[in-house]
Amino acid sequence: MSLVEFAAHIGVNPRVVSRWEAGGATIKPRPVNQAALDTILSRLRDDELVRFIEAISPSVLSAARDPDVTQSCSRRRHPIDGKLMTWVPEGTFLAGAQDQPAWVGGFWMDIFPTTNADYARFIAASAHLPPRHWGGLHPEREVADHPVVWVTWDDAANYAAWAHKSLPTSQQWEKVARGTRGNTWPWGNQPTPAKCNVRGSGPGTTTSVDTYASGVSPFGVYDLVGNTWEWIATETTVGRYQLKGSAFTSPFDRGEPAAFNDAARNMLDDDTGFRCIATDLSN
Repeated sequence: MSLVEFAAHIGVNPRVVSRWEAGGATIKPRPVNQAALDTILSRLRDDELVRFIEAISPSVLSAARDPDVTQSCSRRRHPIDGKLMTWVPEGTFLAGAQDQPAWVGGFWMDIFPTTNADYARFIAASAHLPPRHWGGLHPEREVADHPVVWVTWDDAANYAAWAHKSLPTSQQWEKVARGTRGNTWPWGNQPTPAKCNVRGSGPGTTTSVDTYASGVSPFGVYDLVGNTWEWIATETTVGRYQLKGSAFTSPFDRGEPAAFNDAARNMLDDDTGFRCIATDLSN
């Protein structure tokens, strides 16, 4: 609704709504107006309520989207590569296009994809060759917090081995993206291209890994749709591995977490990166 339409809907002057917007959390509507607002909220569908909560408080997204995922999920930094990780408890979730129950054990997942800055530390420690777009041993400062690209499956696996981590399996990745209840998208069931960096809604290139806060999964993990495809540990045929998540080059509908894609292990492109998991952070 427009401001004027919303004011008419609850029976106040549009100037009152403007004052509410300007006052933010400090405003205290008259009891009759508050009652009208409460009535509107009580009549929202589940998907409308999620959008409302997203607009006012990104910190409560998990509780709104997936009651089975608590907001107290533990977060810790990995002792080797320093990346922030979130704990994904063991249990069952709805997997695949047919929403079949599947069980996976507990694990830690990188909250953000592996960035150019992360990969630069790996290069410095291991003498591994840098990706072609750097033009040297270090990425440009402007893209340090963008996901690393131009990496093969073996490049990703080598980084994971250096960090005492591994690439996620298809089911591990999908559980983090969809939550335990089988959401179609990380943010819920509404198709909303504005919540991710895909073709048509993004800038046409990679973005900082923390850009799309409204598109996080129930576990608080970023960029599980769009920005870059992510290499997966699951082999499909000899020498080919799954890719998940879609990229800035992809149409929106390619990004459904349950969708299938794979590529040869030596494939590399400007829209393909990775993230890691770990089962033990004591290393």
